[in-house]
Amino acid sequence: MGIEGVGARVARKEDKRFITGAGRYVDDMVVPGMKHAAFVRSPHAHAQIKKIDVKKAQGMPGVIGVLTGKELKADGIGNLICGWMIHSKDGSPMKMGAWSPLAFDRVRYVGDAIVIVVAETKGQARDAAEAVEITYKELKAVVDASKAMDKGAPQIHPEADNNLIFDWDIGNADDTAAAFGKAAHVVKMDIINNRLVPNAMEPRAALGHYDKAEDHYTCWTTSQNPHVARLVMSAFYNVAPENKLRVIAPDVGGGFGSKIYIYPEEIVCLWASKKTGVPVKWVADRTESFLTDAHGRDHHTHAEMAFDKDHRILGLKVETQANLGAYMSLFSSATPTYLYATLLSGQYNIPAIHANVKAIYTNTAPVDAYRGAGRPEATFVMERMMETAARQFGVSPAELRRKNFVTAFPHQTPVIMCYDAGDYAASLDAAMQASDYAGFAKRKAAAANKGLLRGIGMSCYIEACGIAPSAAVGSLGAGVGLWESAEVRVNAVGTIEVLTGSHSHGQGHETTFAQLVNERFGVPLDSVSIVHGDTDKVQMGMGTYGSRSGAVGMSAIVKALDKVEAKAKKIAAHLLEADEGDIIIENGALKVAGTDKNVPWFQMALAAYTAHNLPGGMEPGLKETAFYDPSNFTFPAGCYICEVEVDPETGVTEIVQFVAADDFGNIINPMIVEGQVHGGLAQGIGQALLEGAYYDNSGQLLTASYMDYTMPRAGDLPSFKVSTSNTPCPGNPLGIKGCGEAGAIGSPPAVINAITDAIGSNDLAMPASPSTVWAAIRATKH
Repeated sequence: MGIEGVGARVARKEDKRFITGAGRYVDDMVVPGMKHAAFVRSPHAHAQIKKIDVKKAQGMPGVIGVLTGKELKADGIGNLICGWMIHSKDGSPMKMGAWSPLAFDRVRYVGDAIVIVVAETKGQARDAAEAVEITYKELKAVVDASKAMDKGAPQIHPEADNNLIFDWDIGNADDTAAAFGKAAHVVKMDIINNRLVPNAMEPRAALGHYDKAEDHYTCWTTSQNPHVARLVMSAFYNVAPENKLRVIAPDVGGGFGSKIYIYPEEIVCLWASKKTGVPVKWVADRTESFLTDAHGRDHHTHAEMAFDKDHRILGLKVETQANLGAYMSLFSSATPTYLYATLLSGQYNIPAIHANVKAIYTNTAPVDAYRGAGRPEATFVMERMMETAARQFGVSPAELRRKNFVTAFPHQTPVIMCYDAGDYAASLDAAMQASDYAGFAKRKAAAANKGLLRGIGMSCYIEACGIAPSAAVGSLGAGVGLWESAEVRVNAVGTIEVLTGSHSHGQGHETTFAQLVNERFGVPLDSVSIVHGDTDKVQMGMGTYGSRSGAVGMSAIVKALDKVEAKAKKIAAHLLEADEGDIIIENGALKVAGTDKNVPWFQMALAAYTAHNLPGGMEPGLKETAFYDPSNFTFPAGCYICEVEVDPETGVTEIVQFVAADDFGNIINPMIVEGQVHGGLAQGIGQALLEGAYYDNSGQLLTASYMDYTMPRAGDLPSFKVSTSNTPCPGNPLGIKGCGEAGAIGSPPAVINAITDAIGSNDLAMPASPSTVWAAIRATKH
């Protein structure tokens, strides 16, 4: 292990430009002749568009163009699509309603884009947008998925009767019913997973440039997967031929899933650039982000769990209503199905599971994958159920979990997933020790002496990430394969460029990917460049989401490094007049094992390009590519323990201790992993205590700014205690698992379990705001 290689706590290379203000984001991009765009958006959640009058706006100062959906349709621009086909249990395909990038006949949520205005300045564009006159016939709206299928609810899309997108199930209903028939105990719960707004630090932005001379389009965008954006915009939306479209995602200030998707604005800015003859830039303001970024979660679930007399789980039944909003976003259908229900086995050996998911349209912002994407919802169901069961049985929550853990691997669950490796008891033991679980009673008594209620709660999560393999997801309805690509270029002076399809938007790829190269070849990190985010530079790749960059993206790099190493050893053996099998690479040199004969890395690289003295028949150069298609998901798992104090007079909750014990397999950079865990915990605790997106009955978003949508601050969070154990993943060459989403997956149930333990009530919804907790305490007393 080198001092900068795998396992080293190396400071992030990319942070220098970020902390000195030298990062380059879409809003920093300036193209000669560039103009600015503003969108006219619907103020109604549901309405027919009767008339659009743009004449006044067209005549305002600085205005270059005012474009509508009818013009967009006339030019053949396609509707936005969902890229993962789900079939209902009766075999019928999901009901995907039309989503035009600019609405022209009907709007279906507040924020639906209708008109784009292009002007010299952003202020002029916004002024002109306000001058566009639209006549609406307002229609009845519905925002609650549990009411959207009721008789008399408004019909949002003609394609979906009763607003039902699909009625899907997984598992075996007969086996599950039989398991419940043998049960000694049955635990039942109704669980709501609250809707969230992603709130990336950088709002979404797009800059579209049509070059008439070259007949070529360029789109700078805040995207987590620029190649997929190019593919979809060319193949489905007819914006431009793929070979004439370049998509660039420069520095991106966070995404959490919300920047995976192609939104109307990228499409419309590119189209508008061709229509107006000028480059067109749009940058969302924060309220636009609240209104139009894909929201997360929003599940209503009824769950039942059957146990035998010894408290071993026999079966699980889950019925979930998933609110997908007004339109189907790109991956929306996968989130409450294959990313959710397939994890309902948790860490537990459950012989029979049956889950039914109904996906439903409402007059709200589209809902799609958000950090964790289905796995937080599954974990919340499982871990609230396990904690509740332990309380009903009067047994230790830790020991009930331990009794039901999967202990033999590989383990095939009843809901598709095959867990490859793990040691769940090790994480439980580590968390209990770090939290001094055994000493909690003393701390509870001390808090009581101060008039405070102290509670402790745990969560044993598992997730599936590094989504794979392509043939498997294809059979389940995915529109693309989920492999990854890499190209490793060794330059003539020995410096190395790694071109990867994995996009970095805060994960630290420029550091960890370079550490991988350092480990292999012993070259300094500064001599390694990581190139990503540009479809003209990097070969086709699948992007970053689902904690796949390590397990999938780095595995592709390993395959390319293998090829580079093999050729480098052939060159070195030739130069050193040695047997190829005797060549080793150490400290930036290729050596003959057991001797002092060596050739420096840079000298070998130069020889590859001068080509004066290469083995017979060898091509000059040193550049290799690879594609990696994983054989399975990876399965990070862990145990989180939260301890809280609640003021019974105010309902204010303070997290006094939070312990995270994770198993991420082999770790490339422990410091970066800890940072990912901290960030995920902050988001999970935010969901549990503070965050929630709320609409009124007319479909107006009541939480459309930070005045109303409460984000966690430093003072809301404790100093986390984090640790890791290691059961290497057998499914990839590095033995690594994903770490980016675990914190957000495991933390919400730990927090809610701790609060409900403190207040003696199991009936508590997220977010557990002071008023919500105060009311629960009062209800318990009465």
